[in-house]
Amino acid sequence: MTAAELIPDVEKLIARLEAHDYFAARGLAVALFCTLRLPQPLLLEGEAGVGKTQAAKSLAAMLGSPLIRLQCFEGISASQALYEWNYPRQLLDIRLAEARGDALDGHSLFSREYLLRRPLLQALEHPGPMPAVLLVDEVDRADEEFEAFLLEMLSEAAITIPELGTIRAAVPPVVVLTSNRTRDLHDALKRRCLYHWIDYPDVELTTRIVRRRVPQAPAALAAQIAAAVQRLRELDVQKPPGLAEAIDWARAAQLLGISLLTAEASDQTLASVLKYREDQDVARGRGLAWIAGR
Repeated sequence: MTAAELIPDVEKLIARLEAHDYFAARGLAVALFCTLRLPQPLLLEGEAGVGKTQAAKSLAAMLGSPLIRLQCFEGISASQALYEWNYPRQLLDIRLAEARGDALDGHSLFSREYLLRRPLLQALEHPGPMPAVLLVDEVDRADEEFEAFLLEMLSEAAITIPELGTIRAAVPPVVVLTSNRTRDLHDALKRRCLYHWIDYPDVELTTRIVRRRVPQAPAALAAQIAAAVQRLRELDVQKPPGLAEAIDWARAAQLLGISLLTAEASDQTLASVLKYREDQDVARGRGLAWIAGR
């Protein structure tokens, strides 16, 4: 079965994602559908904790394909993302060959046997039949030189290893890039990508997600937490809570046997949703009863 047969339309995509515990708004579903069918890389932006990374994970689960994740960071190099040679093993085999009186030529030493495949090469070499999902997470943390390298690789779905030649993807991966906008990405990268901004979900959708991810939590508690998270975002805090924090809050409350969000319950569990002391002080200053919606 091909991806086109598995996902014939946007509605089927929404239903299949929901079956894997991901509730996609229609705009996001359209973007994911297009990146599957065109195919074209998809750049997802939004505040931390709105479900950018989870979208790629759920897409891979839906396809039954591996999720290959490249976590970007400041100073990441092409070799860390693509491939490296296993120099310690090469050196060991040279010494063993010398001890046996054998000779190892350069062709033998730089064969696939000694190749350490990093995420980008793993995604290109995935045999199919469904494409692998390549998640380039927090691409905004990498520098512009790495961004330029990534652009070339994504455009060609192929890489050249001098000792081995060109490796071209038999089944090009589905590529999802995420960014928290810590810096602006280059226009050349954006032009080659589909784009979607994931906003915070409304109270109703947040309640559905919390109930699906924390099924033991009472329905009333999930609804209260969804509303409380939205209220906390109105405050002047360093890190407004996202979906991840709402889920953490529900899990903490469920663990403590809390069935309703009261002022006392908010006091006990506030650290699950606000991760800076200053943010907690702002929220407490507004009032624990206000947090609980009372």
